[in-house]
Amino acid sequence: MQRYLRQTAFPGIGEAGQQRLSTSRVAVVGAGALGTVTANCLARAGIGFLRIIDKDHVERINLHRQILYTEEDADRRVPKAVAACAFLARVNSEIRLESVVSELNADNAESMFEDIDLVLDAVDNWGTRFLINRVCRDKSLPWIYCAALGSEGMTMNFLPNDQPCLQCVVPQHTIAAVQPTCVEKGIINMATGTIAAIQSAEAVKILLGSAHIRHGLFIADVWENKFNVISFEKDRGCSVCGAGMRLK
Repeated sequence: MQRYLRQTAFPGIGEAGQQRLSTSRVAVVGAGALGTVTANCLARAGIGFLRIIDKDHVERINLHRQILYTEEDADRRVPKAVAACAFLARVNSEIRLESVVSELNADNAESMFEDIDLVLDAVDNWGTRFLINRVCRDKSLPWIYCAALGSEGMTMNFLPNDQPCLQCVVPQHTIAAVQPTCVEKGIINMATGTIAAIQSAEAVKILLGSAHIRHGLFIADVWENKFNVISFEKDRGCSVCGAGMRLK
């Protein structure tokens, strides 16, 4: 427990909480800007097992915001999941790390989450998020949505109870075929770092069963200094978590 003395001194965690974190198992889907910050926070916090899932390799264009990679990783085109785990293994040798060099899809999602306590979204597409939402609801597994673009980031906890799921909040049919990306809109590392750190804090609270778990969509614009939380109601006719699921 020596390395966690400053963390266990915090009343919200303590030694008992630290022990619980050491037995927790988390999957991080995506090892880009959001995923690397999230994985870094959780590895240093002592989460006992991290599974990092990403199919891409490191490029120099990633380095301004993806904090677990080096120029050497980019030059060697190391898979992101492999490079992330290698970096974090040097940070904390007391935890278990597993790299999965693959995209998350309908064929492997259930097995990727089979032995997991919490799933963290760090991807850049809605299709994968809706897949995470469906699989986690089927498994009664909590997960956290996280996204960033430009100077803005947002995150929301989805818990396996009577709260809304992603489909309730953003019905799949309402998503535009073409979404803005950081290629067109740009992105700053302060936005990804901020929102991923907030996602990580919520992850620790969920794993510990804290009374301070946030409800609602948290939005932060670090450039324009705007912060907000938006509440949503559960859709009782939702095709994923409501009455509609029984009518399929």
